Amino acid sequence: MADKQVVIALVGGGYAALLHLNGYSKVHGVNVRIKTLVDIDLEKASVLQKTYGIEQISAEFNDVLTDPEIDIIDIVTPPSLHVDMVYEAMKAGKHVICEKPFTGYFGSEGDPEPIGLHVSKRKMYETVCQELEKGREIVTASGKLFMYAENFVYAPNIRKTAEFIAAKGSRILFMKGEASLRGSSSPVAGHWNQTGGGTLMRNAIHPLTGMLWLKKREAAARGEDIRVVSVTADAGRIVPQLSEEDRRHLNANPLDVEDNITVTLTFSDGSKALIIGSDTYLGGTKTYIEVYANDATFNCNVAPTDYLQTYFLDENKIEDIYLAEMLPNKLGWNRSFVSDEVLRGFSGELQDFVECVAFGRKPTSDYDLAAEAVKLVYAAYLSAEEGKKIEL
Repeated sequence: MADKQVVIALVGGGYAALLHLNGYSKVHGVNVRIKTLVDIDLEKASVLQKTYGIEQISAEFNDVLTDPEIDIIDIVTPPSLHVDMVYEAMKAGKHVICEKPFTGYFGSEGDPEPIGLHVSKRKMYETVCQELEKGREIVTASGKLFMYAENFVYAPNIRKTAEFIAAKGSRILFMKGEASLRGSSSPVAGHWNQTGGGTLMRNAIHPLTGMLWLKKREAAARGEDIRVVSVTADAGRIVPQLSEEDRRHLNANPLDVEDNITVTLTFSDGSKALIIGSDTYLGGTKTYIEVYANDATFNCNVAPTDYLQTYFLDENKIEDIYLAEMLPNKLGWNRSFVSDEVLRGFSGELQDFVECVAFGRKPTSDYDLAAEAVKLVYAAYLSAEEGKKIEL
């Protein structure tokens, strides 16, 4: 029997688009057809079109909304554009893949600028909670699938951990996760009105969501209801205090967002999860989840792994070969990314999503997970600003 075909439109041509396109290339059992790439920068889009064999490019989002062939609209635009595009796509009868985060607070009329310094986090938290309820209504009414592109949920080592926990009926007692790097290549990463937050929203939301998913798997296996009952956080902005000389190796430029944060989640069963995020880590990308259970321990290194270690004295003839994320050069010892679209979960998430559309089932990473992750992020921001535990 011939593979079922799923037709996809990709909206956004930045770094996340590369991750998704590489992920789609590994999908099997379903015929994936990338029909359209939408980006306002048609010159950039044309490069991706040629590289990945995309059928057509467009600068107009409406072109994919009205195309009857398209099954899935995959949204990998900047975060401030996500929620409206999701709503339009679902109202147009399309299944949606949405990169993290689903939504956030990006400012409203009358807000003093910059909003990250002058708008209360309580207002942000309450506004986001209202948006999440609106989103739930729109997603439910559409009858289409909302698929949340959280790659940590699909990273093979995290999924294997969940398999062991479910099989043994383990109790997760404590978890620790981190997502740290030296900043972002995006020129708007330091602006709250573009990203909805700093290192927590951009990066540490990944281990946060991954640990949230692991607790859900534990609860399901044990037939229990386990939820987050409180959030405590502490955030800082150290980079603006540095001289130009002292910050020369960092890409962080936080106008009104945090560049370091720690968050503690307390679950209803008394267990805890610690999340660490920083834009001051030199050495590439550091992302992991550690799980301490009553009968096992799991260390999940998402990036980098030790699968390939390299040592170079020069970069002659390897200038164009990708080594690892956020490394300024390839010299000396490094841990090289190998099949990172697989090991970091991008292939797994897209395999799940296209199968869900092709065969009519629900995704592992769905609206409930997307909404809870965003809610917890803003509860953390509220806790950090008010200096107290936020009870949920």
